Amino acid sequence: MKILVTNDDGIYSSGISALVNALKEIAEVIVVAPSEEQSAVGHGITMKYPLRISEYFKDGIFFGYAVEGTPADCVKIGIRNIIGESPDLVISGINHGSNTAINIIYSGTVSAAREAAIMDVPAIAISVTSHEARDFRYAGKVAKYLANKSY
Repeated sequence: MKILVTNDDGIYSSGISALVNALKEIAEVIVVAPSEEQSAVGHGITMKYPLRISEYFKDGIFFGYAVEGTPADCVKIGIRNIIGESPDLVISGINHGSNTAINIIYSGTVSAAREAAIMDVPAIAISVTSHEARDFRYAGKVAKYLANKSY
């Protein structure tokens, strides 16, 4: 299984690290995430500026690709330019705060999953209700469980 992982909190966030750590046990994981936080950007895409992509390393190990753009940009670039084909699944997160009710309109996390769905790729957006959460391992286990069920 090949999973594209993105978020709206930025490639350096602890939520995306927990998600990748959980998913790499069951899949090939390709990370394409914003180089900076993009919370509440909705489903925006970049039109007037070039989208720069750089390799991102954590602790000296290649982690993924950082994109100077929105979460929706990351999904488009990840599928069309980095992977070059549709992955089996896109998972966006793990995000701080509840992405429910009206928040789904503004959520970059949810918008990344919607962009994947527009491109006919199954997708999941995953968040924790807390803004104070520091340990995302359990949410990562939930994401791994859902990924296994969707494949």
